[in-house]
Amino acid sequence: MSAPTTTRPVRTPDDVAALGTVLGVWAHPDDELYLSGGVLAAAVAAGRRVVVVTATRGEHGTDDPGRWSPARLAAERSREITASLSALDPVRRRIEHRFLGDASGRCHRDGALVADPGEDTVDELAAIVAEIAPDTVVTFGPDGITGHRDHRAVSAWTDRALRRVPAAPRLLHAAVTEAWVRRFAEFAEPMDGAGDAFVPCRDAELAVALELDEDLLDRKLAALRAQATQTAGLEAAVGADRYRASIAGEYFRPAATLFDGS
Repeated sequence: MSAPTTTRPVRTPDDVAALGTVLGVWAHPDDELYLSGGVLAAAVAAGRRVVVVTATRGEHGTDDPGRWSPARLAAERSREITASLSALDPVRRRIEHRFLGDASGRCHRDGALVADPGEDTVDELAAIVAEIAPDTVVTFGPDGITGHRDHRAVSAWTDRALRRVPAAPRLLHAAVTEAWVRRFAEFAEPMDGAGDAFVPCRDAELAVALELDEDLLDRKLAALRAQATQTAGLEAAVGADRYRASIAGEYFRPAATLFDGS
């Protein structure tokens, strides 16, 4: 581990350095940007190591399957995530990225992740954690923030992997605030088919409540635009100003204590 972590809430870009080495574990390309792009950019700017692990290539993330076959979309989204992470650190390009399963030649299927993926997957993720020795891991909570099954699965995978490392890092789960839900309800409602998406977290419970400054927000927006297959339509639908405002805050709550077991 590269630096001591802190229990003081992260509220400014300067505070992000206290998170130390940051590992993000996510389900699809673009999850890392929407929920933590500013955190990642601020951490790497402070000289911290930043690594992003993605479980799938998001090959089914389209409303136009005639244009985007799964194979074509997987290839494009693989290219997009590389470009987008470079946009967060455009000069030095220090943010590292891995697709989970690459080491074993396995490709996890978008939309088909389950809470128990088998020992090989959990072992691989645990090995990544042990190798990187992060101070902080950021990922989904059990609710998957949007209720998405893949998100919930990745949360469970991360819990299991962290139980297998000798010194577990601080685990933070993505959250939204009541103010964000009130202000941007139109973003949340289409994803809330089960009534459990975007459940807000009380401000007092947050470990990270980061409002991005203009530089970080510019970088995050550029990074999101680099993943155009996922972001261009939404930005066009709501307008550039509204879209920019909706991505200006990033929020994480501490995870519940991880208990022994597999």
